[in-house]
Amino acid sequence: MNFSLQNIDKVNAVITVELEKADYQPQVEKSLKKLRQQAKVPGFRPGMVPIALVQKMYGKSVKAEEITKTVSENLNNYIKEQKINILGEPLRSVDNKEYSDDKDSFEFKFDLALAPDFKVEATKDDKINYYTIKITDEMITAQVDSYRQRAGKYDKADSYQDKDMVKGLLTEQGVENGITVEGCIVMPAYFKTDDQKKSFEGAKPEDIITFNPYKAYEGAEPQLSNMMKIEKADVSKHQGNFTLKIDEITRFKLADLSQEIFDQVYGKDAVKTEDEFRSRIKEDMIKGYIKDSDFKFIKDVRDFYTNKIGKVEYPDALLKRLMKLNNPDKDDKFINDNYDKSIDLLTWDLIRDQLATALKVSVVEDDVLAAAKDATYAQFAQYGMTNISDDIIENYAKEMLKKEDMAHSLFYNAEEIKIAAALKDIVTLNKKSITLEEFQKFFN
Repeated sequence: MNFSLQNIDKVNAVITVELEKADYQPQVEKSLKKLRQQAKVPGFRPGMVPIALVQKMYGKSVKAEEITKTVSENLNNYIKEQKINILGEPLRSVDNKEYSDDKDSFEFKFDLALAPDFKVEATKDDKINYYTIKITDEMITAQVDSYRQRAGKYDKADSYQDKDMVKGLLTEQGVENGITVEGCIVMPAYFKTDDQKKSFEGAKPEDIITFNPYKAYEGAEPQLSNMMKIEKADVSKHQGNFTLKIDEITRFKLADLSQEIFDQVYGKDAVKTEDEFRSRIKEDMIKGYIKDSDFKFIKDVRDFYTNKIGKVEYPDALLKRLMKLNNPDKDDKFINDNYDKSIDLLTWDLIRDQLATALKVSVVEDDVLAAAKDATYAQFAQYGMTNISDDIIENYAKEMLKKEDMAHSLFYNAEEIKIAAALKDIVTLNKKSITLEEFQKFFN
């Protein structure tokens, strides 16, 4: 078997593979012998079918299959041995000669998309912004109130105020056998029109309030069907006034800070005073926002080095063929519309690989697990569950890693985290302290 490489230009090449009978025939004969042992042919005992008959029945298909396998395996080995840096996989050239099973020698041509040749170096001269988020007392108080809200409850009120919940008997007016709903719950604060909200101002238990639900919710079927206990399709039939005889008014009250809340958030007796509670919340915020700062930093690293290397030449036509091959259900418009974005991602992949190599960054299993645990902890934290045992976090993380696409994503997250950490000791950081609102604008 002979290989020859022809460079068309800096990013395109063609490999020609010349195959002789001796390259594939031993494997063909081995496969036919195996088929002979398995073949079930009427009139012959298992394993006793004449090899000539097996050849006649399966010879052409076995030959084609073994040629394909032989070429594929040896082509990949050749590319590795010659250290040819390619993008994607070799593609059969469009000018290939048609395969003919009555021939013994063959020639195959493969198009190669060569990786662009550029070098990325991180030095002290590289100046990249690093943003830290200011933790304010207002932010800490908001988080404290969030915990208090989760432990809060509704208490009865003597008169209606904004955001109160009103419960009573809802009755449709001016309609014989109209809608009646006992124990109907109404929250006027969620009405979409101010004039209907005003109907409840100063209302007290035992008062009868007249209002128009259809106008209050501007005909929104989900809310109205839920209030009137009817099908959504019937909402438009009830656009008149209703009365609500108020049975009770309840008002949500934040829970007082207590040891119970401290224990729910940080574990039994880990925190005992409000000052300690606020201090721990601040520590958690600082830790959490460091991850956000690092996320922004790696985005800025990506932009910095992409701009530093400048425009990169790619084998566009060949890469679009690869995209089409990997997205067989998509048309040419999809390929063209998404090509530039895929090239941006590819460029960053190549940059990141070089940075990882230069910085001697390697990702091991524990790094990926740590990334999965961070992601799991963040999911629990969204619901205020910060006091989850390590065993539970680890079990959830391991389940997450069983999903191949998630494991792949977490691997790259772990790698970028380590790249960011290494770069902080090399490049010059333009440290900037900004508010959370200013930081969030970067992602709007």
